[in-house]
Amino acid sequence: MGDSSDSVSVDMETISVAGKEHLVKTGRGYVSVAVFGDQDKPALITYPDLALNYMSCFQGVFYCPEAFSLLLHNFCIYHISPPGHELGAAVMSLDDPVLSVDDLADQIVEVLDYFRLGKVMCMGVTAGAYILTLFAIKYTQRVMGLILVSPLCKAPSWTEWLCNKVMTNLLYFCGMCTLVKELLLLRYFSKEVRGSVEVPESDVVQACRRLLGERQSPNVLRLLEAINERPDITQGLRKLKCRSLIFVGESSPFHSEALHMTSKLDRRFSALVEVCAKLVSLLSC
Repeated sequence: MGDSSDSVSVDMETISVAGKEHLVKTGRGYVSVAVFGDQDKPALITYPDLALNYMSCFQGVFYCPEAFSLLLHNFCIYHISPPGHELGAAVMSLDDPVLSVDDLADQIVEVLDYFRLGKVMCMGVTAGAYILTLFAIKYTQRVMGLILVSPLCKAPSWTEWLCNKVMTNLLYFCGMCTLVKELLLLRYFSKEVRGSVEVPESDVVQACRRLLGERQSPNVLRLLEAINERPDITQGLRKLKCRSLIFVGESSPFHSEALHMTSKLDRRFSALVEVCAKLVSLLSC
């Protein structure tokens, strides 16, 4: 950031310690929220993709000193983890309610009320982007802007539905096995980032594979079923008047979905950024 007087210096070790985990009780169960920064600043809420939490999904952004210092200089960050996806999560009880995507979106407004937040910025990745977009459609007055990475807005295609069904059965019978991890990595990363026989996979892919091994498969199964039953929210996109910035990789499996979503948003308030595969991996995992 040069020697500008506006530059910000941040001690990453201090930030990690300063983050505080909150367990927020909602009408649909408990939600884990990790808060980083000064709560007097404008709020930025994040929501990760399937089987990830803020540590595994956003580390590319939030552990890059320049990016993290810029964000913390302007926002207080509230990392919302899907139920059962927080760090050290136990297997969810059979008595815990099975949540739909609408329930997950409604949980977010209860989190905002808990922290007495008004309008917020939102950042989500794929499934998390869908849930935040649904939240923005249902609670338009609570959202200042959306930053979406490889977002979803339509119901699952037949190929996605079938792949998700395969993962559902594998999670139920085999847990977080090697094949499930590989299917999830196909979802997160392009071929260039995953590597090949000639090119070793990147460090970020290896780290993500290790972190997936820490997930509780019954908890991931619940979220996967909710995402696989999601409705098409294309019609609701016209209601959005907040600023929306969409990032998608050129070879992302969700590239066409992002283009479709962009075409349905009000062009006065939205923009699409198509980036190389490596950059998208840094924006998310």
